[in-house]
Amino acid sequence: MPRRNKKSGGGQGKGRTNESNSEDESFDNVSVYSHVSEVASSEANDDLANERFEEKFEKALEQATEKSAQTRVQALQAICELLMHRYMPDFVEDRKMTLMDFVEKSIRRGKGQEQVWGARLAPLLVLQMGGDKGISKAMNQFLLTTVQDKSIGFDARGKCVTALGLLSFLGCEDVAELVRLMQYFEAIFAGSYLRGDDKTPVSVTAEAGALHAESLSAWGLLLTLIPPGDFVSLMTTGNNMFPSIKKFLGLLQSPHLDVRMAAGETIALILESGRAHDDDFLEEEIAELSEAVKQLATDSHKYRAKRDRKAQRATFRDVLRYLEEDISPEINIRFGTESLTLDSWSIHHQYSALCTVMGPGMTSQLQENEFIRDIFELGARPTNTGINGNAKIKPTKLERHLVNAAAFKARSISRGKNRDKRSAVVT
Repeated sequence: MPRRNKKSGGGQGKGRTNESNSEDESFDNVSVYSHVSEVASSEANDDLANERFEEKFEKALEQATEKSAQTRVQALQAICELLMHRYMPDFVEDRKMTLMDFVEKSIRRGKGQEQVWGARLAPLLVLQMGGDKGISKAMNQFLLTTVQDKSIGFDARGKCVTALGLLSFLGCEDVAELVRLMQYFEAIFAGSYLRGDDKTPVSVTAEAGALHAESLSAWGLLLTLIPPGDFVSLMTTGNNMFPSIKKFLGLLQSPHLDVRMAAGETIALILESGRAHDDDFLEEEIAELSEAVKQLATDSHKYRAKRDRKAQRATFRDVLRYLEEDISPEINIRFGTESLTLDSWSIHHQYSALCTVMGPGMTSQLQENEFIRDIFELGARPTNTGINGNAKIKPTKLERHLVNAAAFKARSISRGKNRDKRSAVVT
């Protein structure tokens, strides 16, 4: 008892110091454990979200084998939307062969919308798998067969053209093969060339025009892979490997907005590639090109829809500025704490092509998808940082369990101090 009295009766100043230290320590512990709890909660939410995505994916995979065509279409659409918004390469890797089988069956045996969604799934699968060349090569043949089959609807053929162009962009390195595929695409959009009397073909419907525009865009996408020197040689040697600039000039007279805009952007791509090798590339054609583009950049015809006129003028103002001043439009894309600058026609066209596939999920894919980041030379994914800039590394399940246990213990101690059981028996 004397020792206890002496300890409690020692200087009041020291007692206050101990009490103060205890409060500070308690505050620090609460702060640390609060952060630990937040991290654990965030990880738990991520795991829960992943589980939900995987459950939806598995359900869609099951529905994609149903006899009902409508059910299969809905399943393919669900799979595509999940892959647009979520980067999940490990999960997809385990189901790669199943997904490839769905793509092939839907395109070869399906009709209409089933073919459309099968074609949309093809590049999404390759982008998830980091540009797997084996997948691209396996799907290219039946996509090309479908593209060339005129008995198939324009919409399905158009989506197969887009898929074929993207797969070749992502996985083909052989210039000769790229040129051969570009010739297939030209055979399609040649349907919109001017006739011998310099009149636009009247038989091109809106649906056919959409197919021609998609073929033009795919042709331009593959053009971004051709070395400038090779491209200039193919354009100027008179061997008809590539269409002349006069052909593209004629496409600017198409009655369909999509064809006109695709042709304008393709002309800019042609000049950009050629000028990279020869500053005077097609200089003798610039005056005629500029005049045709200027008319479209200032078009005010009332028979065109207001929205169409606005889109057309915006596109062709950029093309005209490039023709006359050699200045490309510059767009800055922000995502998370990073940004991507589109400062050339080629990189802009590549970005637009990937946006066609990814849709609203493009922003998250730029942040997470290592293959897409490599295409745009964004480097490794930035590490998320926590308090004081310390990197947060995703813990293992055991580490998360220990963190949760520590947080539970801290809460128990804190609550125990606030409701001391001994006070309940004091009367």
